[in-house]
Amino acid sequence: MTVSVMVVDDHPMWREGVARDLQERGFEIVATAGDAPSAVRIAKAVRPNVVLMDLNLGELSGVDATAMITSELPDTRVLVLSASGEHDDVLQAVKAGASGYLVKSASSEELVEAVSRTAAGDAVFTAGLAGLVLGEYRRMAAAPDDSEEKPQLTDRETEVLRLVAKGLTARQIANRLVISHRTVENHVQSTLRKLQLHNRVELARYAIEHGLDAEPEAEK
Repeated sequence: MTVSVMVVDDHPMWREGVARDLQERGFEIVATAGDAPSAVRIAKAVRPNVVLMDLNLGELSGVDATAMITSELPDTRVLVLSASGEHDDVLQAVKAGASGYLVKSASSEELVEAVSRTAAGDAVFTAGLAGLVLGEYRRMAAAPDDSEEKPQLTDRETEVLRLVAKGLTARQIANRLVISHRTVENHVQSTLRKLQLHNRVELARYAIEHGLDAEPEAEK
């Protein structure tokens, strides 16, 4: 199935160049936009599989646009493509709902792979940024928080969730835990219900936010 993509960037030459490169690689470019308000409005109209989002868009930022798009279009995934690799920019984008973050120094091959993986539901980060995000979320998860009661997951559900956060497919998880593919899917669906989440991307994000991507001490 062809992946539909919308490219958002305030620089016309860069925007059109990226759109052209992706189209030549087999993606369907359904729209482009040069600012956040246009990006949100057009995304709601064309409903692309992936929005390739710049952060520097003027008064209303790419983070703002990402938050609005992901809240109103749950089936559309946002992949940030930015010149900035700053800690705060990455974290704000992920908190706003971005599925991944790529810096503009990435190669064409890396961009193509990142868009494809984002469309498939993976969380994709430029090398080094994933560790930065995971480290910050581990720190946040370790901080005491009595404001809300956390859902209770079984040991097996937690184990499956940890592997989802690492990017393993259901079949890979089944092989790792020596259980059936159907059993893995049952655990995933049960965890989604308990956490009131909608898909594996949200599930992986939850695991990252709560530090569940880290290997247990016994496994190290």
